[in-house]
Amino acid sequence: MEGSQKNVKRAMLLSLIPGLGQIYNKQLFKGLVFLGIFVAFVVQMIVSGGHALAELVQLGAVPMEDHSLFLLIGGTLQLIVTAIFLLFYGLNIFDAKRVAQRWSRGEKVNTTIKEIILNIGDAGFPYLLTMPAYILMIFTIVFPVLVTLFIAFTNYDFKHIPPASLIDWVGFDNFKNMFFLSSYRRTFGAVFGWTVIWTLAATTLQIVLGVFTAVVAHQKFIKFRRVFGIIFLLPWAVPAFITIMSFSNIFNDSIGAINTQVIPFINNLPLIDIPSIAWKTDPNWTKVAIIMIQGWLGFPYIYVMVTGILQSISEDLYEAAKIDGANAWKRFFNITLPAIFLVAAPTFVTQYTFNFNNFSMIYLFNNGGPGSVGGGAGSTDILISWIYKLTTGTSPQYSMASAVTLIISIIVISISLLVFKKTNAFNLED
Repeated sequence: MEGSQKNVKRAMLLSLIPGLGQIYNKQLFKGLVFLGIFVAFVVQMIVSGGHALAELVQLGAVPMEDHSLFLLIGGTLQLIVTAIFLLFYGLNIFDAKRVAQRWSRGEKVNTTIKEIILNIGDAGFPYLLTMPAYILMIFTIVFPVLVTLFIAFTNYDFKHIPPASLIDWVGFDNFKNMFFLSSYRRTFGAVFGWTVIWTLAATTLQIVLGVFTAVVAHQKFIKFRRVFGIIFLLPWAVPAFITIMSFSNIFNDSIGAINTQVIPFINNLPLIDIPSIAWKTDPNWTKVAIIMIQGWLGFPYIYVMVTGILQSISEDLYEAAKIDGANAWKRFFNITLPAIFLVAAPTFVTQYTFNFNNFSMIYLFNNGGPGSVGGGAGSTDILISWIYKLTTGTSPQYSMASAVTLIISIIVISISLLVFKKTNAFNLED
């Protein structure tokens, strides 16, 4: 095999022009494919790619002729294509090095077209299977996220709407305004504070209700358990937006069923006198109402999941605990609850992150009202509904909305990763 020895450094140097290293390693077909990809990218950069990247930096020069938003989107797309090519470029050098080392060790190297194709279908099958998903993810997730990220660093608002006017890069000004400009700081603080309270209260309520109903319905002494199971699933069976809009009418201050029927019925009981409640005109009562409604809407999902977990817990554990003298509370806190959290912890976390961005509940019930906390936000708006108002109002603030979106993403991702790590949610080795 002496004549088949290949210089690893030479193969890597030649692969600085993709394909030449592969041709040097006697893989002519692979080398021509790599070289073709390289030539295609170079041509694309000369024809349009370089201009797209330059326009991404400049965002246009002449109003009514240059559309800054389209230039930003096109430049972002070109940036992704360039990043993909750079990844290919690095893999090309690594491939040339690896194959040259195989030649030097006297190992089998696929050189013919048939051998290369068969090797791709065999060793490369997992990559071929997952490649479409990765490509789809890049252009449906990464691409929009990058566009949003870039918009957050521009002055894209009602004063700068292309093509009538150009968009400019402003750096971190939007983030500075959010935290240091008094009007935005006050609004962001109020909305963010209520978002946290809403997320914790509404999600905890639906989890507690779901666990409670599942545990009670699981007890053997409960009669007609299947009937209760069907009743508990009713909130889940009806589309959420219909339920929310129905509750919006039920909680109406003047003609809603709560104030006109439920409260008067309760007041007929001795020593009870509850006044009508301003569910939709008092911010505090509106917050109480939407938390209760979300608890009603969300608990059936938790109920179904926890019911399945309870059925998997061995009765021997409870019998052993009874023999040791553990009462019902101790059995619940030492056997049932740990078993539930062991399986359901990731789902519970996703429930918190879902409610953090639960737009429909806030918007459909009372459109984020009543009242206002400034900056276009209502007293019950959460961050996601405030973003909606920032982009759809009479004076849209697209760049500020993008900045708030990035903050939401950072918060949700950070808290989720922290909780997953602390709870070992994805550590399934044991």
